[in-house]
Amino acid sequence: MSIISISLDDESIKALDSITESLNLKSRSEAVRMSIRAAEAELKESHDFDGTVEGVMIIVHEHHCNQWVNIIQHRYNELIKTQLHSHLKNGKCLELMIISGDGEMVGSMMREIHSTGEAKYLKFVRS
Repeated sequence: MSIISISLDDESIKALDSITESLNLKSRSEAVRMSIRAAEAELKESHDFDGTVEGVMIIVHEHHCNQWVNIIQHRYNELIKTQLHSHLKNGKCLELMIISGDGEMVGSMMREIHSTGEAKYLKFVRS
């Protein structure tokens, strides 16, 4: 097994420690390995968008004054059948979108959302 060094901010360290403790893991390294497996599984799932897909996209992000969400929503408006915006605690916002359309475009939309680095949470739940 290789040993690597990574840099984490305080918030990420707290989250890592919380994962370790909540799942009764032996070490932070186990929590990192488990998190990588979970991210890999989600990535594989997001690449399996053949044909027409339908579902709900859930995004949590910082305050809505940041326009990146609007730009992406306008770019992919043909996929979005309806949407809901709600304010959460601590200045965060929730975007809920009913999605239907070409799977490749849905995957592209998700990759673009991830690439902004602005989404605190992104999940697509297929119907």
